[in-house]
Amino acid sequence: MIITQTPFRISFFGGGTDYPDYFEKYGGGAVIGTAIDHSAYLSVARFYSKLFDYSIRIAYRKVECVRTIDEIEHAPFRECLRHCGITGDVEINYTGELPSFSGLGSSSSFVVGLLNALHAFQGKVRRPLDLAIEAILLEQDVLKEAVGCQDQVFAALGGFRLVEFRRRDDIVVHSVPMKPNRLEELEGQLLLLHTGIKRRAADVANHYIRKLEEQRKQLVRMREMVDEGYAILTGGGELTKFGALLDEAWMLKRSLDPNISNPEIESIYRRGVEAGALGGKLLGAGGGGCILFFVPQERRKAVRDSLPELTEIPIQINFPGSHIIHA
Repeated sequence: MIITQTPFRISFFGGGTDYPDYFEKYGGGAVIGTAIDHSAYLSVARFYSKLFDYSIRIAYRKVECVRTIDEIEHAPFRECLRHCGITGDVEINYTGELPSFSGLGSSSSFVVGLLNALHAFQGKVRRPLDLAIEAILLEQDVLKEAVGCQDQVFAALGGFRLVEFRRRDDIVVHSVPMKPNRLEELEGQLLLLHTGIKRRAADVANHYIRKLEEQRKQLVRMREMVDEGYAILTGGGELTKFGALLDEAWMLKRSLDPNISNPEIESIYRRGVEAGALGGKLLGAGGGGCILFFVPQERRKAVRDSLPELTEIPIQINFPGSHIIHA
C-alpha cells in the first residue's frame, strides 16, 4: 500500500496573479505563502477484482465501487486514474484533516497527493515541481477548473515560498530564508479561524477572472506586495508591518468582485481588527472558508474572544510538501 501526505497552504500575498489569464498576458505573477501542518492523505492499494463484482473502489465522503473508470462520479479521481493509465484492480482512500471549501487549497492538495500516490503505485518518481505542473495542467485543461497555479506548488514542494509564474510550465520557486526564532515569532502571531461559510472557490473565482483587464491596476499592486512581504519577513524590522500589509491586501482583494466578501465576513473582519488584529484576509478565492488574522501575542485572547462563534484551527507553518509516508 502506498500512502501520501500532502499539505494544505496559506497564501499571504499575490493571489489572483497566479492565474494564467493574468501572468501569461501581463508578464508574470507571483505569490508568497506557506504550507501548513494539516494535510490530505491518499492511500492506493492493489485490489483483486476477480474476487468481486467491481474493479475499482474509491472512498472519500462516499464510497464508489465500479467496473470501469467511466463509471466513477468523482471527476478528479476518474481523471487522475485515466491520466496515469490505471484502469482497474485498485483501491483508493482519501482522508482530509480539514474540510473542503476552506480556502486552504485542499482540492489541489488532493490532486497532487493522488498523482503522487498513483505514480508511486506504478513504481515511478516525480520531481516535486514536475508533479505541481502536472497537477496544474490536469486541473485546468482536463477538469476545466477555474483554479490558479499556486496551490499545486505549495502542495508539491511545501515550505515557506515565494513563487514566480512566467508560464504554466515555467515556474520559479524561491525559499523564504528566515531564522528559526523569526519564523516562530511570525507563527505565533497568525490566528486561523473557520468562518463556517461554505463556498466553492472556482465559483467565486470565475466572476473576477473574466474581468482581469478591469482589475489590472489592483493586481499589479498585489504583485508588488509579494516583494514587500518578502522584504519584511527576511529583514530585521518589526513584523507588525506584515500585518498592515495583510490589511491592505484584503482591501484590494475585496475590491475585485462583490462575491469575494459579504456582510457576515465584513462583520468578522471588523470585530477582529477592533479587538486588536493588525490585519488579515479571507483565504482562497473568497466568499467563505477560513479567515486569517495577524495578531500580536498580547492581543490574541481579545481577538479570539471577540469571535466566539468561529472555530480556531491551530497551525504550524513551513511544512514539507507531498511525500510518501508508507510504501
